[in-house]
Amino acid sequence: MRKISFLIFVLPLLLTSCFKEDERVTPYDRGDKITAVIPMTEIENGNEIRLYKNQVYYKLSDSAIVSSNDKTSWDLAFDATDKGCKIWLNTANFMLAGQTETTNLSEVNSAAGLAMQFDPSSGNPDSTVLRNWILISENDTSYSEKVYVIDRGYDEAGNLLGYRKIKFDSLTNNRYYFTYSNLNNTGLTQTFVLKETGYNKVYYSFQTGQQLQPEPAQTAYDLLFTQYTTLLFTNEGDPYPYLVTGVLLNPFATEVAFDSTFLFDELDLVSASNLLYTTQADRIGYNWKDVQGDVENGVVSYVVNPNWNYIIRTQNDELFKLRFVSFYNHQGVKGFPTIEYQRL
Repeated sequence: MRKISFLIFVLPLLLTSCFKEDERVTPYDRGDKITAVIPMTEIENGNEIRLYKNQVYYKLSDSAIVSSNDKTSWDLAFDATDKGCKIWLNTANFMLAGQTETTNLSEVNSAAGLAMQFDPSSGNPDSTVLRNWILISENDTSYSEKVYVIDRGYDEAGNLLGYRKIKFDSLTNNRYYFTYSNLNNTGLTQTFVLKETGYNKVYYSFQTGQQLQPEPAQTAYDLLFTQYTTLLFTNEGDPYPYLVTGVLLNPFATEVAFDSTFLFDELDLVSASNLLYTTQADRIGYNWKDVQGDVENGVVSYVVNPNWNYIIRTQNDELFKLRFVSFYNHQGVKGFPTIEYQRL
């Protein structure tokens, strides 16, 4: 995480004597508050509602949706940075994976007995399920070649996406080589994905058997609105994975701070500069909204907390204050987070 810089506003006082008495410094125009509706839910043919189908990338300085994709369009994400070697699961689909103790792909035919896990939503690359596929020491790089079983999870309608078994072979000349098939050994595929300069990750789809690039370039966006899997706890304190709908940070040089003490309109640059910033991917997360109603019978509604402020520091060291004002569109359909934000 970048070292947080604290801005001390003494410069105007020091410069006062440098200006003639009738000179004025033009104030910096911070612009009006901007309201944006993020279409995570897709409405087809005017009435077919596909809840939380879309992953939406947003850039604050441009007040624009950069791109949007079907959350089921990809399965695996591969680190595209220069020295990166991590591989991530698509937890927007509630995807899980488990490591076997064999290197023989044909020996594996089920997930029975495996510890099926998901990637944590914090974004910590050292906690990914597939982290041990590559072994890097000071003088050597080797590959475990262990077979993993992947549960691809569910689509937005709750349909099972099926299983794959996979073995990651090597990372050579910026190419990740891997072999996979169905659990019954059909569909055997040997392939690779190639890193692309300027991107956080490159992606692969089991469905199409192709590399794809749903995520914009590193410098092209700030926030990702998406479903993702995270760890929640029951009333008894027992942990369980759960699919939530929220916001993740761009992992490239983007930070966020949280505040609940200031009214949104009163939060200024001085106050924001004294907050604690983090690169934790899910710091904005999902709990800016509360569930009201009967969870057991599904009759619920979502109410946002407008007194929770998020301050995003972008890659260009711009600061934006942001809050949520709704989770519904004008027709009352959920899955349309409405944000209000302003440059500080």
